[in-house]
Amino acid sequence: MIRFAREEELEKVNELRKEVNDVHVEGRPDIFKPGFDAVLRDYIYEIWKDPNKDIVVAERDGEICGVAVLNCIYKPGSPFMFPRDFMDVDEFCVAKKYRRQGVATELIEFIKKYAKDKGFQRLELNMWEFNEGALKFYESVGFETYRRYMEVKL
Repeated sequence: MIRFAREEELEKVNELRKEVNDVHVEGRPDIFKPGFDAVLRDYIYEIWKDPNKDIVVAERDGEICGVAVLNCIYKPGSPFMFPRDFMDVDEFCVAKKYRRQGVATELIEFIKKYAKDKGFQRLELNMWEFNEGALKFYESVGFETYRRYMEVKL
Protein backbone atom coordinates (compact mmCIF):
# COMPACT_ATOMS: atom_id res chain seq x y z
CA MET A 1 0.00 0.00 0.00
CA ILE A 2 1.32 3.44 -0.97
CA ARG A 3 -0.09 6.46 0.89
CA PHE A 4 0.76 9.71 2.60
CA ALA A 5 2.54 9.43 5.94
CA ARG A 6 0.85 10.12 9.24
CA GLU A 7 2.58 12.29 11.81
CA GLU A 8 2.97 9.41 14.25
CA GLU A 9 4.99 7.53 11.60
CA LEU A 10 7.69 10.17 11.21
CA GLU A 11 10.14 8.38 13.50
CA LYS A 12 9.92 5.28 11.30
CA VAL A 13 10.36 7.53 8.27
CA ASN A 14 13.53 8.81 9.93
CA GLU A 15 14.90 5.27 10.14
CA LEU A 16 14.71 5.08 6.36
CA ARG A 17 16.12 8.58 5.96
CA LYS A 18 19.09 7.46 8.07
CA GLU A 19 19.71 4.59 5.62
CA VAL A 20 19.90 7.15 2.79
CA ASN A 21 22.20 9.38 4.81
CA ASP A 22 24.51 6.42 5.53
CA VAL A 23 24.71 5.60 1.78
CA HIS A 24 25.62 9.21 1.04
CA VAL A 25 28.23 9.35 3.80
CA GLU A 26 29.82 6.17 2.49
CA GLY A 27 29.75 7.39 -1.12
CA ARG A 28 30.92 10.96 -0.51
CA PRO A 29 32.43 11.34 2.98
CA ASP A 30 33.99 14.59 1.78
CA ILE A 31 30.50 16.13 1.45
CA PHE A 32 28.11 14.32 3.81
CA LYS A 33 28.39 14.41 7.59
CA PRO A 34 28.41 11.05 9.38
CA GLY A 35 25.74 10.20 11.91
CA PHE A 36 22.11 11.16 12.04
CA ASP A 37 22.03 13.85 14.68
CA ALA A 38 19.08 15.68 16.23
CA VAL A 39 19.10 18.36 13.52
CA LEU A 40 18.65 15.73 10.80
CA ARG A 41 16.06 13.83 12.84
CA ASP A 42 14.07 16.97 13.61
CA TYR A 43 14.15 18.17 10.00
CA ILE A 44 11.38 15.67 9.17
CA TYR A 45 9.02 17.81 11.26
CA GLU A 46 9.90 20.90 9.22
CA ILE A 47 9.12 18.91 6.07
CA TRP A 48 5.86 17.74 7.64
CA LYS A 49 4.74 21.31 8.32
CA ASP A 50 5.73 22.72 4.90
CA PRO A 51 2.66 23.16 2.65
CA ASN A 52 4.81 22.63 -0.46
CA LYS A 53 6.14 19.26 0.69
CA ASP A 54 4.63 15.81 1.14
CA ILE A 55 5.85 12.56 2.63
CA VAL A 56 4.72 9.37 0.90
CA VAL A 57 5.24 5.94 2.44
CA ALA A 58 5.04 2.35 1.31
CA GLU A 59 3.61 -0.11 3.79
CA ARG A 60 4.00 -3.89 3.75
CA ASP A 61 2.84 -6.26 6.47
CA GLY A 62 2.00 -3.29 8.71
CA GLU A 63 5.54 -1.93 8.40
CA ILE A 64 6.70 1.31 6.77
CA CYS A 65 9.21 0.01 4.25
CA GLY A 66 9.62 2.89 1.82
CA VAL A 67 9.51 6.66 1.80
CA ALA A 68 9.65 9.56 -0.61
CA VAL A 69 9.81 13.24 0.29
CA LEU A 70 8.22 15.38 -2.39
CA ASN A 71 8.71 19.07 -2.97
CA CYS A 72 6.54 21.27 -5.19
CA ILE A 73 8.91 23.65 -6.96
CA TYR A 74 7.83 26.92 -8.56
CA LYS A 75 10.70 28.67 -10.36
CA PRO A 76 10.16 32.09 -11.86
CA GLY A 77 11.39 32.88 -15.33
CA SER A 78 14.68 34.60 -16.02
CA PRO A 79 16.24 36.24 -19.08
CA PHE A 80 17.46 32.75 -20.02
CA MET A 81 14.64 30.43 -18.94
CA PHE A 82 10.87 30.19 -18.93
CA PRO A 83 9.11 29.81 -15.57
CA ARG A 84 9.02 26.18 -14.44
CA ASP A 85 6.82 24.25 -12.07
CA PHE A 86 7.65 20.66 -11.22
CA MET A 87 7.52 18.08 -8.48
CA ASP A 88 10.89 17.15 -7.06
CA VAL A 89 11.58 13.80 -5.40
CA ASP A 90 13.84 15.14 -2.68
CA GLU A 91 14.43 11.92 -0.73
CA PHE A 92 13.69 8.31 -1.71
CA CYS A 93 14.37 5.04 0.10
CA VAL A 94 13.16 1.47 0.34
CA ALA A 95 14.33 -0.58 3.33
CA LYS A 96 16.97 -3.14 2.38
CA LYS A 97 14.82 -6.19 3.16
CA TYR A 98 12.06 -4.93 0.81
CA ARG A 99 14.22 -4.05 -2.18
CA ARG A 100 13.68 -5.79 -5.52
CA GLN A 101 10.07 -6.59 -4.60
CA GLY A 102 8.34 -3.82 -6.55
CA VAL A 103 8.03 -1.36 -3.65
CA ALA A 104 10.13 1.36 -5.27
CA THR A 105 8.29 1.05 -8.58
CA GLU A 106 4.93 1.34 -6.80
CA LEU A 107 6.17 4.44 -4.97
CA ILE A 108 7.24 6.06 -8.25
CA GLU A 109 3.95 5.21 -9.96
CA PHE A 110 2.02 6.76 -7.03
CA ILE A 111 4.21 9.86 -7.20
CA LYS A 112 3.78 10.20 -10.98
CA LYS A 113 0.00 10.07 -10.65
CA TYR A 114 -0.01 12.48 -7.72
CA ALA A 115 2.20 14.98 -9.57
CA LYS A 116 0.00 14.77 -12.66
CA ASP A 117 -3.16 15.19 -10.56
CA LYS A 118 -1.63 18.34 -9.05
CA GLY A 119 -1.10 19.73 -12.55
CA PHE A 120 2.64 19.20 -12.88
CA GLN A 121 4.07 18.14 -16.22
CA ARG A 122 7.48 17.17 -14.85
CA LEU A 123 8.78 14.97 -12.09
CA GLU A 124 12.44 15.53 -11.27
CA LEU A 125 15.05 14.20 -8.90
CA ASN A 126 18.75 14.44 -8.40
CA MET A 127 21.05 11.66 -7.38
CA TRP A 128 24.71 11.15 -6.70
CA GLU A 129 26.81 9.56 -9.41
CA PHE A 130 28.30 6.94 -7.07
CA ASN A 131 24.85 5.40 -6.52
CA GLU A 132 24.81 3.23 -9.65
CA GLY A 133 21.99 0.99 -8.41
CA ALA A 134 19.73 4.01 -7.93
CA LEU A 135 20.57 5.26 -11.42
CA LYS A 136 19.64 1.93 -13.00
CA PHE A 137 16.37 1.89 -11.07
CA TYR A 138 15.41 5.47 -11.94
CA GLU A 139 16.15 4.85 -15.63
CA SER A 140 14.05 1.67 -15.51
CA VAL A 141 11.00 3.68 -14.36
CA GLY A 142 11.37 6.34 -17.03
CA PHE A 143 13.72 9.01 -15.69
CA GLU A 144 16.20 10.45 -18.17
CA THR A 145 19.28 12.55 -17.52
CA TYR A 146 18.79 16.06 -18.84
CA ARG A 147 21.41 17.94 -16.82
CA ARG A 148 24.70 17.11 -15.09
CA TYR A 149 26.76 18.65 -12.33
CA MET A 150 30.49 18.09 -12.74
CA GLU A 151 33.48 18.80 -10.54
CA VAL A 152 37.24 19.00 -10.54
CA LYS A 153 38.79 18.21 -7.16
CA LEU A 154 41.76 20.46 -6.47
